[in-house]
Amino acid sequence: MRHLYLCLGYASLALGVIGIFLPVLPTTPFVLLAVWCFARSNPALAERLYRHPRFGHLLTTWRDQKAIPRRAKIYALSMLAVSYGFVLWLTDIESLPFILAIIMGSVALYIATRPVPRDRPEDRIPEA
Repeated sequence: MRHLYLCLGYASLALGVIGIFLPVLPTTPFVLLAVWCFARSNPALAERLYRHPRFGHLLTTWRDQKAIPRRAKIYALSMLAVSYGFVLWLTDIESLPFILAIIMGSVALYIATRPVPRDRPEDRIPEA
């Protein structure tokens, strides 16, 4: 199972990196899946993702609090709306917008209902 988790971790991370450049492919769920797989196969790789300068804070916030920062929520919901707009504009299939509205609406609802991270003492700016 260790090798399966390791392969799934690398595949998820690759899809996450591709998702950085393709707006229709989400990055965050794949990076979350990658860190979960790495935690079960190679904890050093999981720790490396937790210390990553770009994703580390988001991953540790999700792991510790199951929370999404407000800025990340706004970005995710905006990209969902833009992607859905492209679907409406480019598709000729009548049922596709309806099906995607249900799927993307469910994802948007899930994202919107996640809490915002609690303020941690190490995140505060010291008062002078």
